[in-house]
Amino acid sequence: MNLDLKGKCAIVGGASQGIGYGIAHVLAAEGARVAITARREKDLRAAAEKMAAETGAEILPVQADCRQAADCERVVNTVSEACGRIDILVNNDGAPPLGDIATFDDAAWQKAMEQNFMYVARMCRGVLPHMQKTGGSILNITAISAIQPIPRFGLSVASWGAVIGYAKTLALETARFGINVNTICPGYIDTQRLEKVFSASEKPAEQMRSELEQEVPLGRIGTVSDIASLVALLVSPRGSYITGTVIPVDGGLFRAVR
Repeated sequence: MNLDLKGKCAIVGGASQGIGYGIAHVLAAEGARVAITARREKDLRAAAEKMAAETGAEILPVQADCRQAADCERVVNTVSEACGRIDILVNNDGAPPLGDIATFDDAAWQKAMEQNFMYVARMCRGVLPHMQKTGGSILNITAISAIQPIPRFGLSVASWGAVIGYAKTLALETARFGINVNTICPGYIDTQRLEKVFSASEKPAEQMRSELEQEVPLGRIGTVSDIASLVALLVSPRGSYITGTVIPVDGGLFRAVR
């Protein structure tokens, strides 16, 4: 399917590896000009070079720490100057530490909110003046724990819950400009983040993997491409009638009737 992304300009956060890299790669392969951000410049530039070689697309690496307001502003300004427009924003970053929710102090909560929530609010605020002129798409990557809480994931549950509320409200307020805003909640996806979860467990990694696979109705852990393919559809003109949604991509793990 041609997703009609040729000539579109996209910003993808946390794109030096994992889900962010996969999303940026798909958008680039579909013809979009893609700006990728991450904190570690060396990894970011290596990812940009690899992606450009594999897709033939123009990839703009912009080093940034999403927890810093000035960096968020700089990313938007750099991309708008380079592309002359911003059509797609994919908010994606790592996750806060694991631990019992009542044990985190104020500093941990503030850091989690800066990383997960304020990052989204700042990036959206930055791109909206551009999208209000031509329309556009905003997609937030959270996790299944945001809608189906998991013990020890409390920092993520609370901060991403705020992202979901923000995104639903933003979708209502920006629909008149032809902007759609959606949130994806990945389940167990085969990334470095999942490896960290395994390493934090007292059980052997292979046992953990097997138990998770048994927990998922489809019987497997998801891949980065499972997420990236859906994101590409949602941020393309083919997905323009979908807005304000929260979509689990989890192999059937989320069981609630909504």
